[in-house]
Amino acid sequence: MINLNHIIDQVVKDKGIERSILVEALESAVLSAANKKYRNTRDLEAHYNSEQGEVELFEFVTVVEEVQDSYKEIDLEEAREIDPDVEVGDSLGMKLDSGTFSRIAAQTATQVILLMVRVAAREWVYNEFKDRMGELVNGIVRRYERGDLIVDLGRAEALLPHREQVPRESYRQGDRVRAYIADVKLSPKGPQVILSRTHPGLVMELFRVEVPEISEGLVEIKACAREPGSRAKIAVVSHDHDIDPVGACVGMRGSRVQNVVSELRGEKIDIIPWTPDIGRFACAAIAPAEVSRVYVDSDEKALEIIVPDDQLSLAIGKKGQNVRLAARLTGWKIDIKSESRAAEAQAQEFAETEEDESADESFSVDEETVLSPVDADEAAAEDEDQA
Repeated sequence: MINLNHIIDQVVKDKGIERSILVEALESAVLSAANKKYRNTRDLEAHYNSEQGEVELFEFVTVVEEVQDSYKEIDLEEAREIDPDVEVGDSLGMKLDSGTFSRIAAQTATQVILLMVRVAAREWVYNEFKDRMGELVNGIVRRYERGDLIVDLGRAEALLPHREQVPRESYRQGDRVRAYIADVKLSPKGPQVILSRTHPGLVMELFRVEVPEISEGLVEIKACAREPGSRAKIAVVSHDHDIDPVGACVGMRGSRVQNVVSELRGEKIDIIPWTPDIGRFACAAIAPAEVSRVYVDSDEKALEIIVPDDQLSLAIGKKGQNVRLAARLTGWKIDIKSESRAAEAQAQEFAETEEDESADESFSVDEETVLSPVDADEAAAEDEDQA
């Protein structure tokens, strides 16, 4: 049988498996294979011999005066040839000839080591990445599988699903890719590290890398909304009165934000100062459009934003993108109107109010002039007399 010491030492070193666990698994597997070979007719034990680097198999029999079961018993005379001091009732262990079992033991040991390595690798991947969700990682594209990308992270492979890829981005085998760890989950095939290039967290983490003030906690990204590959908005606030949060993110001559834009392959980024005043925050979020006034409905978490007529298309954005991102960034529903449209709506509302008031006046009657049924009859009789 092959010497397993070197193999075990290498597996322990490279895969981080405890030696005792690996040895115990080897003994258990060899014993199971032996019992299967002998159809469980014998009392066997397996022990790892570290000096020889092999799993030894021992057969135990009970010493008796008259043998009833030749597989599990041995007579006293034969037993004393092996151990002169043995007595009836003792259990005698005999090492099986390695030649009769070495091939099966070697195959079993190899299978166990491979299995343990796979299990250890799976456990390592899960334990390594389960607490790293929300981090950026760098990897190399290995292959495509039905539209999904398999990315090599070094000691583990990760999955960049088709749904998490930016539509206009393409990769080839060997390309480097930077992605956001969106999830780590267990599957029947083992743990899966799920990457994303579309998650808003990717933008936030890229700024954290590029802007020291963010990583140091002096500037905080309060919210982020994006339409991957096209445009993103981030809201930032400073915890230091001497630091301009927007300027810190933009960097000298736009160097910091440009690095993020380059990593996102040209995705435009609006950096907006955050404020707890939802009206002011919404005005900033709708930039670059100018705002005339804002109406806030706190109960419904809704905003009505009025903009100059020439700013309406800019406020809404191409296919509604600007207002859509502003709504996601603020978390409020936003309705945008031009000043002329708002004036028309106000005039119409005023006209309807006037109509309602005049209608009320036409049909209003003073209580003192209301006649009772009896009074009405008497009044009619008086009219007839006068006629």
